[in-house]
Amino acid sequence: MFVPIYDDNRLKYIKFQYVTLFLIALNIACFTFEQAGLDQLVIASFALVPAELVAMGPFGGHAPFSSEAIPIPEALTLITYMFFHGDPLHIAGNMLFLWVFGDNVEDACGHARFLALYLACGVIGGLTHVAAQSGSNVPLVGASGAVAGVIAAYLVLHPRVRVWVLAFKFIPLRISAAWLLGAWISIQVMMVFLPQTGPIAWWAHIGGIASGAILVIILRRPGVPLFDQRMQPA
Repeated sequence: MFVPIYDDNRLKYIKFQYVTLFLIALNIACFTFEQAGLDQLVIASFALVPAELVAMGPFGGHAPFSSEAIPIPEALTLITYMFFHGDPLHIAGNMLFLWVFGDNVEDACGHARFLALYLACGVIGGLTHVAAQSGSNVPLVGASGAVAGVIAAYLVLHPRVRVWVLAFKFIPLRISAAWLLGAWISIQVMMVFLPQTGPIAWWAHIGGIASGAILVIILRRPGVPLFDQRMQPA
């Protein structure tokens, strides 16, 4: 319904969002590799499969779909799954949200701690999905859990910042992050209670959201305020 395109929120502590750009570039590179006729290899090697992780244990051998797959420890798929995507729309949506909101979370945390937050949210999102779908053999790929953590962290930091969005894909509007991201998070929570018929791993989003909201409080720079406490009324 709303597509974010820009936020009125300048960087305060860092010169440039190097980690955000690196993560976007890495995701695009992995997707390009995947699309070069190697999608089956990627799914067999790097996707997170709940039933496999439960059966093999985190440090057990990988039980891939194909004998040609790259053998890696099952636990490593909790990292690798988040750098591959199902289709161009999947990666475009995730990278757009990461580009718009990741820079200010990186600014608040610093480069290294932002990377730690991003990866931790992806891992916790994956584990939440596994806990909710422990018997599933459907492979999971995508940065949605990690990006959901970034979105929740941004909301904790900057709920009053104004964000430009395209409503219904073509109507430009300027609304507060609290309305935009609060509505997005509410939809994720609502969807886990509805019958699961589509390919979206809603529980991975929930795990990412919860971990991002908590971790940004711990990992932010000393003195960085929460909830725009120092922001002047617009």
